[in-house]
Amino acid sequence: MAAPGEAEDAMARYRSPLVSRYASAEMAYNFSERKKFGTWRRLWLYLAQAEKSLGLSITDEQIREMEANLDNIDFKMAAEEEKKLRHDVMAHVHTFAHCCPKAAAIIHLGATSCYVGDNTDLIVLRDGFNLLLPKLARVISRLADFAEKYADMPALGFTHYQPAQLTTVGKRCCLWIQDLCMDLQNLERARDDLRFRGVKGTTGTQASFLQLFEGDHSKVEELDRLVTAKAGFKRAYMVTGQTYSRKVDIGVLAVLASLGASIHKICTDIRLLANLKEIEEPFEKDQIGSSAMPYKRNPMRSERCCSLARHLMTLVMDPLQTAAVQWFERTLDDSANRRVCLAEAFLTADIILSTLQNVSEGLVVYPKVIERRIRQELPFMATENIIMAMVKAGGNRQDCHEKIRVLSQQAAAVVKQEGGDNDFIARVRADPYFSPIHKQLESLLDPSSFTGRAPQQVAKFLKEEVRPALIPYQSEMGGKIELAL
Repeated sequence: MAAPGEAEDAMARYRSPLVSRYASAEMAYNFSERKKFGTWRRLWLYLAQAEKSLGLSITDEQIREMEANLDNIDFKMAAEEEKKLRHDVMAHVHTFAHCCPKAAAIIHLGATSCYVGDNTDLIVLRDGFNLLLPKLARVISRLADFAEKYADMPALGFTHYQPAQLTTVGKRCCLWIQDLCMDLQNLERARDDLRFRGVKGTTGTQASFLQLFEGDHSKVEELDRLVTAKAGFKRAYMVTGQTYSRKVDIGVLAVLASLGASIHKICTDIRLLANLKEIEEPFEKDQIGSSAMPYKRNPMRSERCCSLARHLMTLVMDPLQTAAVQWFERTLDDSANRRVCLAEAFLTADIILSTLQNVSEGLVVYPKVIERRIRQELPFMATENIIMAMVKAGGNRQDCHEKIRVLSQQAAAVVKQEGGDNDFIARVRADPYFSPIHKQLESLLDPSSFTGRAPQQVAKFLKEEVRPALIPYQSEMGGKIELAL
């Protein structure tokens, strides 16, 4: 608990709402200073352990001293050192050396700043994906349950946001799920494609390590392999400059931007359906929709997702431009930009997934409203079926078409000019011309006969594509999520 003065002072400084208001503690920690600098120390330990195993003069005592102080970070001393040295890595080298006096001489031996900087970034990106993937899988799982429940429920389809042929509530949800399954695959691939920068030296030539091992190329290669394995990576980039290629960051943020696009589309659909009063996101008992209009039930969670998804989609422009202007082996104009865009992309993706999970766990469907909208539009959609039935009963297609054209225009005038209900079927019932099929009208207007294979598509899609994709995440599927704000 902060002292009163500290709390007051904190309120006088800007804090990113991504951390203070939205993102999970786990994702906030993943991009924290403690995670970053603790990882630096572990990387220095891995380097020392590997160098020792390959014959450099490093003692067990030095290794034990480093191991004992991995999390013993004096952040105040590090800040003072950085202010003096104007170099964050050397500030932490000195701070680590202060609590490891015996190991001081071999900390960071042969390495460049990007050994800890870039390798830590790659670890953090990998760990960020590992936090996002189960959350995305949970959203897909919740929506799959919803789609299965409403696989057979007819609903009015829309193209151009104009009434179109019927679909089902579950089939429409499967359109959302399919996009998210693509995102799941993309995030898995982006994570698995990440490699370690490894032990490459100041311009990527490994010259300093070749000197340490007196020209023994095999030991330098083994050093790179050992440290890569210790950090939990299967492969390292074979060639780097001082940094790993900044095109890697493009790939990372591109898949997150694509996820943002998917969620924006899903939540826009939910917002439109809320306006139609067909489907709503959860609305809590004491929740207020408007300070002036007490009756309002605003889709604020979906709006939040759209708002943050727009930010996520724009962030990919940063690594695109950064990669384009990296001169030769590197320039430092990438550093400040990457501190912002990489963390913000994962923090933003984290909160929109958590919010969408909350939405997907509490979607409310209003069948009577959906049925009413179908009744308003279905008569016009049934005209082709009516024509076919009349032809089978011995009628002339052209005569029937003209009859229906006149009656449908009369019904449309009632809807559009008088604000009344669609009375097209009543007009058909009242017209003796259609008496041969009057008894068939109910079956001809059965909404389920207009949904095609939608229910079968839902069942097949969930069984063959969705459920198998979720198998790796089964142990992490439990528990509903409650939003703090």
